[in-house]
Amino acid sequence: MRYRTLGPLRVSAIGLGTMPLSIEGRPDERRALATVHAALDAGVTLLDTADSYHPPGGEPGAGELLVARALKAYGGGTDEVLVATKGGRGRTDDGGWTVDGRPEHLRRAAEGSLRRLGTEAIGLYQLHKPDPAVPYAESLGAIRELLDAGTIRLAGISNVDAGRIRLAREILGERLVSVQNRYSPEVRDGEGELRLCAELGLAFLPWSPLGGISRSSLDGGSAQEEDPRFGAFHRVARERGASPQQVALAWLLARSGTVVPIPGASRPETARDSAAAAELILEDAELAALNVH
Repeated sequence: MRYRTLGPLRVSAIGLGTMPLSIEGRPDERRALATVHAALDAGVTLLDTADSYHPPGGEPGAGELLVARALKAYGGGTDEVLVATKGGRGRTDDGGWTVDGRPEHLRRAAEGSLRRLGTEAIGLYQLHKPDPAVPYAESLGAIRELLDAGTIRLAGISNVDAGRIRLAREILGERLVSVQNRYSPEVRDGEGELRLCAELGLAFLPWSPLGGISRSSLDGGSAQEEDPRFGAFHRVARERGASPQQVALAWLLARSGTVVPIPGASRPETARDSAAAAELILEDAELAALNVH
């Protein structure tokens, strides 16, 4: 496993997104735990969750409780594992998503997450999404209070534009260490934010990093290989004896030294496949072909 920096910490170059283990369509407990353990066995040291990762109508924090159980049941060492969670979103009974960036809500949410994770402090706490009804600076102020109180050790933000990244850096200073935005071979409109993170030394955590690639693999790639966004990924995968998903993750790692993808997984095999992408180094000609969009 290769490693990258996240603030003062060293984390695996590939993380694990645990949302598929926690929401509707999730696997049973045995397979969910085995998936987390497979990632840990493969050298993954960054686990991403959120208090809103739970089935519709369920109690907040199911995903956090699952991560806590997985770490407790793991047979190896977990001292270097960073658990990143998020607050500021919720679920409706019909499966929709809500947003709540009120300072009082964020303080309660962080305290609930801390209890569920069962640690002295939350390693990385991320503001899940800006709330259009609350000034972003007020939400960030609550994050700063949580940092000052020691409830959380490091802070991140998610689903943000460049202006909000700069504002967060101004309010949180060096304790802001990451930005989690959507970015993948399919969705590449976050180039400006990616470059800004590199400039500021912030880790960039692409969520849904396999967007497009996983769907294009459902039928063996026959329909999607004609699409220039995905065809090159399949071609490079065949030439390198890798999966298209591994090529996509290796491409993301090559975009910037600050990128730490957090692909989701619901099976141990998928978690192992993603982790192995950290060792796949793409050549310049391959990257040139993959950069076509």
